[in-house]
Amino acid sequence: MTDIINKPDMSVNIAGLKMKNPVIMASGTFGFGGQFLPYMDLNRLGGISVKGLTLKPRQGNASPRIAETPGGILNSVGLQNPGVESFINDEVSWLKEYDTAIIANAAGNTIEEYCQMAEILNEVPEVSALEVNVSCPNVKEGGVSFGVSCELIEQLTKEMRRRYSKTLIVKLTPNVTSIADTAKAAEAGGADCVSLINTLLGMAIDIHTRRPILANNTGGLSGPCVKPIAVRMVSDVYRAVKIPIIGMGGISTGEDAIEFFLAGASAIMVGTANLVDPAVSVKIEEGIERYLIEKEHSSLKEIVGKLEFN
Repeated sequence: MTDIINKPDMSVNIAGLKMKNPVIMASGTFGFGGQFLPYMDLNRLGGISVKGLTLKPRQGNASPRIAETPGGILNSVGLQNPGVESFINDEVSWLKEYDTAIIANAAGNTIEEYCQMAEILNEVPEVSALEVNVSCPNVKEGGVSFGVSCELIEQLTKEMRRRYSKTLIVKLTPNVTSIADTAKAAEAGGADCVSLINTLLGMAIDIHTRRPILANNTGGLSGPCVKPIAVRMVSDVYRAVKIPIIGMGGISTGEDAIEFFLAGASAIMVGTANLVDPAVSVKIEEGIERYLIEKEHSSLKEIVGKLEFN
């Protein structure tokens, strides 16, 4: 008689953000999902964090804005997007037909812009959560990034918490001295969850022209090369806060994802790997499930934060 293998419980619930599995598409690498329909079934995903949205449409930065690097890519797209109202009118109507959580990603240059976004998206029932990109410059503070200041993160999170009633996620930048401190600031401001890491600031140079390859000079580094940094930062944050963590940074296999769960992540986001293999998320989900079965775990929750230090 063939042994019946009971499938492990892969479900995740982050402060009301309910997903059937922990695999989420990272903002900026999956668009709104439409381009991936020929390659995969969106119903297989736990969630989609859509392309970063701003209050008004943005054209983004000049080209070239993508540069390939060893083990990853640099990007300086500059938040090109159609604006939050276009997203609501043109994308939500078809996305809601799929059995996957819709997570909006909001960016702004002032606290007022972020708050307006929170108020608008709070009235869209199909959007289950709001991920706040704090890597944007605060124009009223001389252009300093919200994400590098604990005070600004806490202030921004408090203001958005007052205006957004569903799951509020703060996406943290790694370009800080202590990401644990910025995570604590987000927690103090009322965030339900933190996601990390956003991209690392980098540069690539054309040695023949002696100029940066990117038109914007610098860009965000992502891909397999950042994974060890991301895993370490997730581990640091897990030991510093009580709220859940969504981990990301160089995940391209189920084994990569397991590292993040052991380090303390409750869910993961897949970014750059989507550009290499548009169906990679399904393979990652299958790899996670396979690991849990092999290790005889009945639930994903059994391995979250179970890293044993030497």
